[in-house]
Amino acid sequence: MASTTIFGTCQPRQDILNGTMSEAEFAARLGPVLSGQGPADYVDARRFFANTYPTAGLKELLGQVLSRLSGHGSSSAVFRLDTSFGGGKTHGLIALIHGAREGASVPNMGEFVTLPSLPTGTSVAAFDGEASDPSNGRTMGDGIRAFTPWGEIAYQIGGAAGYEIVRKSDEMRRAPGADTLAEVFGDRTVLVVLDELGEYLRKCPDAYGRDQISAFLKALFAAVESRPRAAVVFTLAVRSDGKATDAFARENEEISRIVSELESVSGRKATILNPTSDDETAAVLKRRLFERVDVPQETMDAYCQLWTQYRDRIDAGHQGAEARTALAASYPFHPDLLDTLTGKTATLADFQRVRGMLRILAKTVASVWAKRPKDAAMIHTHHVDLGDEGIRREFTTRLNQSQYDSAILNDIDGKAGRAALAAGIDADRFGGLLPYASYVARTIFVHTMAYNNELRGLTPAHLRYSVLSPDADLSFVSDAEAAFIQGSAYLDDRPGAPLRFNAEANLTQIIAREERNVEAEALRVETDSRIKDIFGGNGSFEAIPFPAGAFDVPDDIGDGKPRLAIVHHQALSIGNVVDEVPDLISTIYQRKGQDGGGLRQLRNNLVFLVADDRHVQHLTATVSRHLALQELKRADRLNELADHQKAQVIELARRSESDIAIAIQQCYRHLFYPSRTALGGGTVSLDLATIDQHSASERPGSGQTQIVRQLSDIGKLRTPEDQPDLPQFVRDRTPLKRIGQMTAADLRAEFRRDPSLPMHVGDDPFRKLVIKGITDGVFVYQREGLTAGKGDPVPSIVIDGSSIISTADYARDHGIFPRSVKTPEPETPIGGPMVNGGDVPGSTTSTKPNGNGSGIQAPAVPFGAQPGAGGQPAGTPAPSTPSAQTFSGEGVLKDALSTVFQRARAAKIEKVSSLSLTPFEVGHFFMLLNVVESVPGATKKANATIEFETTAGSVISMSIDGTVADAKQTREFVEPQLRAAAEKHVETGIQLEFADGLALSGDEPEKIIERLTKFGTSAAFVEVTAEA
Repeated sequence: MASTTIFGTCQPRQDILNGTMSEAEFAARLGPVLSGQGPADYVDARRFFANTYPTAGLKELLGQVLSRLSGHGSSSAVFRLDTSFGGGKTHGLIALIHGAREGASVPNMGEFVTLPSLPTGTSVAAFDGEASDPSNGRTMGDGIRAFTPWGEIAYQIGGAAGYEIVRKSDEMRRAPGADTLAEVFGDRTVLVVLDELGEYLRKCPDAYGRDQISAFLKALFAAVESRPRAAVVFTLAVRSDGKATDAFARENEEISRIVSELESVSGRKATILNPTSDDETAAVLKRRLFERVDVPQETMDAYCQLWTQYRDRIDAGHQGAEARTALAASYPFHPDLLDTLTGKTATLADFQRVRGMLRILAKTVASVWAKRPKDAAMIHTHHVDLGDEGIRREFTTRLNQSQYDSAILNDIDGKAGRAALAAGIDADRFGGLLPYASYVARTIFVHTMAYNNELRGLTPAHLRYSVLSPDADLSFVSDAEAAFIQGSAYLDDRPGAPLRFNAEANLTQIIAREERNVEAEALRVETDSRIKDIFGGNGSFEAIPFPAGAFDVPDDIGDGKPRLAIVHHQALSIGNVVDEVPDLISTIYQRKGQDGGGLRQLRNNLVFLVADDRHVQHLTATVSRHLALQELKRADRLNELADHQKAQVIELARRSESDIAIAIQQCYRHLFYPSRTALGGGTVSLDLATIDQHSASERPGSGQTQIVRQLSDIGKLRTPEDQPDLPQFVRDRTPLKRIGQMTAADLRAEFRRDPSLPMHVGDDPFRKLVIKGITDGVFVYQREGLTAGKGDPVPSIVIDGSSIISTADYARDHGIFPRSVKTPEPETPIGGPMVNGGDVPGSTTSTKPNGNGSGIQAPAVPFGAQPGAGGQPAGTPAPSTPSAQTFSGEGVLKDALSTVFQRARAAKIEKVSSLSLTPFEVGHFFMLLNVVESVPGATKKANATIEFETTAGSVISMSIDGTVADAKQTREFVEPQLRAAAEKHVETGIQLEFADGLALSGDEPEKIIERLTKFGTSAAFVEVTAEA
């Protein structure tokens, strides 16, 4: 938005820029001017009028009073100077004294008054209530001490002789009569000036003196009215409604009532004048402070546009032609600055409006020109820089507001080496921008400087109006306001209170004191506990809090989750720039065991979470604040607080829970994760990722959520909800590419070992990978004789040593998939056709599990092995004689058993004599050995032929043919050997012979099925033989 800074449109006077403006400019008093002993700028009438701006009120004051004194027929002899708190009052009285005494000799007097002639030789008497001493008297000269206004006036007009006329009245503190005062005046041209009568009343010892002031004013008014060239001018600091708001409000209101009563009794009213109205104050100030002021219309346009644009966010009344006129009139000062000084600061007892404003604004102008802030389109309230010692002392020392020293140093502008709150917020949040928090703090402070409580402070909407400028972003102003309110130790924290400072510390300071009492051990325990809670729980990772070395981090699968090692911030914290993996992390990542002597195998199963060293202090402070609030929340401590603070403590304690979670997550946000790209080009296969500040703050309390998101975003982590890995990549990256076939368990383990692979949360991502590999024709899956390849129904993927995953090329080359389908040759039975050839519905021929027509791939015959007798696997019964019927099936054991029993029943078979089981997996063979013994009424026999080649190249063969109990004893030897074998071939079988036959009419078959399948699922070829 276009605007011009004040540095191009205004030129301050040189003494303002140099800081050499005389203190006399601000020290004008009536007494020294009357005695001729005051500053030359005030004592010399010519210099005084040369430096004075002819306001309409000042011209009217001089015109009316001087007309009376020169005998030009003024209708009134009594004039009331109605001005609030230094609005040019003393300046107007001095102008009146000079005009009455020697106005005719002032060269530019024509700017102020136009009369045929001006008075000369006027006797002037001035009473200043501020300098009065009704108890001890003031020294007048000639050894005379005056105690009352009439005593001082009589001496100033008539000297010692004049005082003698009223001596008794003065000493007795009794008001003289009108004739006595007229005798003092004689035939002189007389001007009587009464100033600060309210302060005189405050000094009177009792109501008696106050009663006498009423009698004195009545006599004085009558005396001047009886003389054609006599006038009295008195000041009264009250509003138009008769109310006063300064430090002597009660006394000034009493004077106002006395005057009103006198006017009512006499029927004559004092002429009310105001030497400087509010709308002329800016012109007075500009004339004294600046040599040149040019009002740029583009700046006026910019401010008016902003006030219209943000009318819903600032307080009302700043739109339209009237607002623009006021803006131009106050330029280069922002209207809020002048309004605040005149409407609030001026109510302080030691502040006189024009002179006080000159003091503050002269120093502010010098400060602004020295610092040249880039946003100085106008001089705002926030440009009153309390960091400037001269400006600060105007408030704390000259205006007696030193009770706010602590608030200034702590919240607004601290000393060197100790930044105040506002400066800290600016550095943290608004670096390189305007100092928004300092602007907010200064504005609130200046608005706090008022005598009456209802005037102190401002609303948030008015704050935004005050700070808003073409270069200020209102959203930043609001952010700074919120941050400052939250952190301030001296803002009024009572509900509904405006934004204002208190001299005493608020709840923020009480909490800060309690924080200093938090013990270090309690702080450490609470912090550690919160960190564990945030990143532990039932998340995607198994949390390992605060490992001290490799011995604290296991190198096993554990509960199946990847592990998250949370490195304690006291052990290690890092900054933005990290060139290499820290030693502690490197050691844990590469080593394992109590002494760290072993090499870690599951490196892709481990992630490290490390603190940010820039946020450790904030984390500690947040936990400390929480503990302090918990202490203050105790019933006995709450009772010590004000009612409005009790509710705040409870609410702050509640919010501190989420504050801790956010602080922890913002602090612990650096992730060292396994990667082919080693950090800094080093040898440790770890890289670094940092969770951004915004993401770290989301979902306070669910610390692992951000970790999962970060690792997922960089492609390192796969969750069950993610798309599966690319099967071709996994095939080519793992040993599967080289050897062609791996167990599902071994391939799954690669994702825990190889840092170049993604990490899997649980087993579902791996299952999805295998299914996609099958669907895409990259993998072939085998388990329990089931084979699944491209085009087959999607199988249920089991991850163990019995599930085999082959590459498509390996499966094709080894005849695993696609399947070879052969049409079985019909068997010619000996002695006639077999009963089970199809004459009985549901019966089948005894098909052996050799891969022909079964639909399920049987184990391939390996190197050097011969098929069993008759081409049948070991354990398979010999072909039945023509007189016996057999029924067979294969597949999942429960289904296969149900099928063959149903077929036998359908063939009207009453009993079967034998049951033969040929498991497809050696693991299922040993599992069935454990349960087959529970089948009653049967003789059990186990058969197995086992041949394998060791990794050293040795070939070992063994066979089992005997009891189930003996066969079970071989398990501990056989299974480990087969898992480690380079090549293997296994054929197994179990036979159950029923001497009395197994009746099919009852539920015995179903009981056998339940016993054999109770403890697991397996697949097998099943055959039953009908009793002959």
